[in-house]
Amino acid sequence: MKVVSFVRNGKSSYGVVVGPNNDGIVDVGAKLGSKYPDLVSVLKAGALAEVEAAAKGAAADVPFEGTTLLPVVPNPGKIVCVGVNYDEHRREMGREPPGHPTIFPRWPESQVAHGQPVIKPAESDKLDYEGELAVIIGKEGYKLSEDKALDIIAGYSCYMDGSVRDWQTHTSQFAPGKNFVATGSFGPWMVTADEIPDPQDLMLETRLNGQVMQKSGTDLMTFNVRKIIRYITTWMPLKPGDVIATGTPGGVGTKRNPPVYMKDGDVVEVEISKVGLLRNPIKAA
Repeated sequence: MKVVSFVRNGKSSYGVVVGPNNDGIVDVGAKLGSKYPDLVSVLKAGALAEVEAAAKGAAADVPFEGTTLLPVVPNPGKIVCVGVNYDEHRREMGREPPGHPTIFPRWPESQVAHGQPVIKPAESDKLDYEGELAVIIGKEGYKLSEDKALDIIAGYSCYMDGSVRDWQTHTSQFAPGKNFVATGSFGPWMVTADEIPDPQDLMLETRLNGQVMQKSGTDLMTFNVRKIIRYITTWMPLKPGDVIATGTPGGVGTKRNPPVYMKDGDVVEVEISKVGLLRNPIKAA
C-alpha cells in the first residue's frame, strides 16, 4: 500500500495511491478524519489496516499528478538522520571507519514534498544532493534488539537530504547545514513495510538533471536499518510518526572534481526500487 499526505480543498489529508500507473488518490482522510485526522494519528492507533480497508475498491477522489502533496509525514515528532553511512561516502569524505552511527537532527521546516521546489539559500552556493532511504516508525520502540528492530517500522520512502556544505562544516556539528528551510525533500509516498520485507535489498539512485550521480544497493550501508534502530532506541524511544533518514552513498557533489552543486533550475531525483521516485526542482531564494 502506498500512503500519501496531500492538500485537498485547502485542507491537509491523507490517502492511498491507486491505479496501474499511480494515477489517483483515494482520500481516506475524508472518510476517517473524525477518528484519525492525519497520518501520525493513524500510526499511533495502529490503524493502517483501516486505511487499507477504506481505500479498497474505491475510486480515486483526486488525480495524483497536479495534486499538492505534503511530506509523507507532515508533522513528525523527530527526524533522525544518519551521516556517512556508506563506506564509499565515508572514504570520499575522508573519515575514519566509525564505531557507532553518526546521528544528527533535521526539523520539519527543512523539508518539502515531492514536486515542490527545494530552495537554494541566498547564503550559499554549495547546496548538495544526498539521496537516502527514509524509514517511517509505526510503533513505539525503546531499547530494542536488532531482532525486534524492524517490527516498529510502518513503511519506507525516499529522502533527499539536501546539504548546505559550507554551513555544514562551520563546526563539527552538522545541524546548520542540514536545516535551512526547504533544502530537503521527502516523498512521494510511504510504501508499507509488508511490501518491503528487507530494507537492505533495495537499489538507490540519485540523478541531477537526468545524470546519475549516486547509485548503490542499500546492502552497502555501514550500519543497516536494524543496527540503526537498535542504536537509537538504546538512548531514545522512537515513536509513531518519527522518521529516520538512513544515510547517502558515495558520489556527492562536493567531492567531485570539479564540485557539483545544485542551482536554480536544476531537477534532482531520488529513486529507490520497490519504493518510488522523488523529484524536485531547485529554486534560488
